[in-house]
Amino acid sequence: MAYSETRIVIGGLAHVPVLIFIALFIKGKFLIETEEKKDTLVKEEPVKITDQKNTLVKEGKAETLKELSNKLDNIEQKADEVYEKVKKKKKDKKKKKKNN
Repeated sequence: MAYSETRIVIGGLAHVPVLIFIALFIKGKFLIETEEKKDTLVKEEPVKITDQKNTLVKEGKAETLKELSNKLDNIEQKADEVYEKVKKKKKDKKKKKKNN
């Protein structure tokens, strides 16, 4: 039985979303996720000496900002370590399931 050109084109277009879904599904299975590291940079502003009370507060703020940025960096490093440990445990569980 012969088909008309329009019927063949419509049939081909109907299958395009299915093929796209399959391609994206396969791509998602083999895609390696990359980690982006954010560099935090605290810029120190020059302190103008006008009042002794104000300079003490500004110096205190600068020191506090430095401490907070250091703590934030430490927290990010620990979070990365925990993420890697969880990732390894998931891989180990998958290997155990495959072996069983």
